[in-house]
Amino acid sequence: MRVLRGFGIFAGVLVILAVGLYGPVTLLAPLPDADMSVHHVELDSTGTPPALPEVGATAIADSAEGPVLAQSGESEPVPMAGIAKVLMALVVLDAKPMTPEGDGETVPITSRDFLRYNDYQDAGARAVTVYTDDTWSQRAVLQAVLLGSSNNHADTLAAWAFGSVDEYVDAATAWLDDAGLDDTSVVDATGLSADDVSTASDLSRLAALAMANPVIPTVLTQEVSGIAKTRGVENTTAYMADRGVTGISRSFTTQAGICLLFAATVTVDDAEYTFYGALIRMPDWNSLDHAMDALMSSAEKGVHTGPVLPADTPVATFTTPWGEKATGVIGSSATATRWVSGKPSVQVKTDGFALATQGDIVATATVSEGTSVVEIPVKIDSTIQSPDVLWKLGHPFTLIPAFFGQFFGD
Repeated sequence: MRVLRGFGIFAGVLVILAVGLYGPVTLLAPLPDADMSVHHVELDSTGTPPALPEVGATAIADSAEGPVLAQSGESEPVPMAGIAKVLMALVVLDAKPMTPEGDGETVPITSRDFLRYNDYQDAGARAVTVYTDDTWSQRAVLQAVLLGSSNNHADTLAAWAFGSVDEYVDAATAWLDDAGLDDTSVVDATGLSADDVSTASDLSRLAALAMANPVIPTVLTQEVSGIAKTRGVENTTAYMADRGVTGISRSFTTQAGICLLFAATVTVDDAEYTFYGALIRMPDWNSLDHAMDALMSSAEKGVHTGPVLPADTPVATFTTPWGEKATGVIGSSATATRWVSGKPSVQVKTDGFALATQGDIVATATVSEGTSVVEIPVKIDSTIQSPDVLWKLGHPFTLIPAFFGQFFGD
């Protein structure tokens, strides 16, 4: 096809030159697009990067899709303690959905569940009392699991939803694969095993997935009620609420150390910015407190609301073959609330144009700043005029092929 097109254009040029249509064709031919050169945008950055601890493993993200905003410490999968229960709750809610304010289905308590309770209590692990033939709602069990970190209720919920804990593990493995959490794996529903592992990066995204679920935030924020309250379930996940932090899981095992899964919200100029994170393998509670305090202080300084790029920032120069030149500048700059921690990178794309009037949108600037990606229109700052007749007549080998290209296509 390209050979035929080239032959057709070549033949057309010869015919035009032969029959004297040279002038009309060059005057009517479409003009070539302007060339674009992209500017290196230099802007002062007053951002504050996230303050992350050197010990353990930490990561924060502002969405479940990633990439993470920042991470520190160990990068390999490590034990995650009770955070595994959050994963279990998400997998169960996919299989057994319930309304955000409803109680869900009834989860029967059997003699096997009573034996589980006794086993965990004897082992010194967290357990919440159950008796055979108790009546627990799905919400009450979730309260025991997420707020009370009850190991026996984690097993009960997993076995109720999938038939057994082993079948839950299979379902969780498939769920993790679908979610793209490739560095996370579990062998039980509780997180007590050293083989329940993940990275801080994966867990920061898991925190975002948990808070995006319509049910889990209501379990975390509503008061414990009903049988869960009667059996002594208390909110063990709440943490630094006065700093805008929502604890999703706060737990400890010898292998994992102290682990926190959380969401945090910073308010700037009446706009809210929420990020999600995980701190795992923290050596002690004081270390966790100091790390979260430093992180929240850096968020309060680093999160800003404002234009991604100031209006009229030059981002590209457009030059035509006939010598016209104009600058592409940022049009109406999008305003965003984001964690400003470094200089933005700017990419500019255009569909191509030959002529333009001052103020026309001629390109799109994609501004990346951390995980924030915003597309902004680029307008031209002056009119690009058509070339004069002499230029057109003097460029037959540019214009005549373009004339025939209209008919032969690409």
